[in-house]
Amino acid sequence: MEFLNYFGEVFTFTNMLILVLGTVGGLLLGAAPGLSPTMAVALLIPFTFHMTAEQGLIMLGSVYTATVAGGAISAILLKIPGAPANIATVMDGYPLAQQNRSKEALHYCFISSFIGGVIGILVLIFFTPLLANFALEFGPSHMFWIAILGVTVIATLDSGSTLKGLFSGCLGLWLATIGYDDVLGVERFVVDPVFSGGINIIAALVGLFAIPQVFSLLEKKTEKLDQFQMEYKSLLSSLRYNFSRIKALSIGSVVGIVVGLIPGAGGQIAGLVSYDQIKKLSNDPSKFGKGEPDGVIAAESANNAMVGPSLVPLLTLSVPGSPTAAVLLGGLLIHGIFPGPDLFITHAKVAWTFIDSLLVAQFIMLIFGLYISGLARHVIKTPKNYMAGIITVLAIFGTYSVQNSFADVIVMLSLGTFMYFISKFGFTAAPIVLGIILGPIAETNFTQAKIIADTQDGIINYLITGGLNLTMIGICILSIAYGTYSEFKTVKQKI
Repeated sequence: MEFLNYFGEVFTFTNMLILVLGTVGGLLLGAAPGLSPTMAVALLIPFTFHMTAEQGLIMLGSVYTATVAGGAISAILLKIPGAPANIATVMDGYPLAQQNRSKEALHYCFISSFIGGVIGILVLIFFTPLLANFALEFGPSHMFWIAILGVTVIATLDSGSTLKGLFSGCLGLWLATIGYDDVLGVERFVVDPVFSGGINIIAALVGLFAIPQVFSLLEKKTEKLDQFQMEYKSLLSSLRYNFSRIKALSIGSVVGIVVGLIPGAGGQIAGLVSYDQIKKLSNDPSKFGKGEPDGVIAAESANNAMVGPSLVPLLTLSVPGSPTAAVLLGGLLIHGIFPGPDLFITHAKVAWTFIDSLLVAQFIMLIFGLYISGLARHVIKTPKNYMAGIITVLAIFGTYSVQNSFADVIVMLSLGTFMYFISKFGFTAAPIVLGIILGPIAETNFTQAKIIADTQDGIINYLITGGLNLTMIGICILSIAYGTYSEFKTVKQKI
């Protein structure tokens, strides 16, 4: 219970001010398309130079956890995920908004984010040494099967057609191969120097979601934003409903914890896998994609439950569990603190104050998130032509600022225009984005696995031996089998 000894440090005036400003700022940054948690934390690193180690980590940690939740604001109101971790939130969050249930959807988002976030931080506090060893078990072969598990989810992301979902996913996997191979350095599909760096995930995310939305808004520019209205929704009833969805919260939290522990997986995989699982285990999967609250609850609890466990390998083994954790590692090193097994002995005050602040940040995020939910009416009442202009400016700014590259803006606009036209034929953006995310993970880890396997008994033996590999293969098979069964059942009901 050592973490209780340092709780008072969080509530000093300076630390608390930094924590509140970081959390509120993170919510607002997360709502801006393109400003991912990793980018938000990286931008704030220079501001920590003249802070103490505790103050710097409190600011970076609060921004990290709040940005993940804040990305759901634009996902629900505008159909544009603020970050890759919020892709799954779009599936049912935006349909809820179209049903005049925007405030309700935002309530579910922040309440489930709070629950998942608290569970994730408690896991970080109580199980860090044990889980650190678990994180070390994951090598290239296991990460390859995790990516394949993600691929099995692709077909279920398109609620209209499994075939279209698979086609969109394959398109995303192909887009992920453009550029140079990360391991071998081989050039693929580079027809123009613009594509030599490959397709940046933020450029793809913003383009595929934001630009089609801009075109859709301009089609009927004289109307208010989709004729949304802000319904009155009691916070108490939202709390009761949210806490009654035990299945969605449990699936989201467990998936978020497991994915968070796996180095390199990230919140986007946590959100999408949890969404897929709650859909498969639902009594009526046909409701998903049409405004099912469980979809929002599972996705948001998962991507916030991921935050705490993603720091386990960082703090105990100096191995970042996510891209944002890698940036946080830089924040530690700046202050001369080297994570490792003795971190909680040599720098106990810094480590426990940082972790305690993450727990307090969940409560601050809940309070301000629910307050922001009531302000959503101002977004909803904005005329469509103004909203289209605002989204376009944010999309260009957010895309350009990632790498200061105008080439990314061109890629973003091109993919967005292409997505707008194929959406007329029933294709959706989520499977394409998931393909772009999973492609490099699967390819890089397969190449690394092959290099290792060539010195042993061959790639097949390397990929299918070992308890963890067999477990992952079994989960992949179950996912495919259940998805096939669900599709067959749906087709049979339509006949």
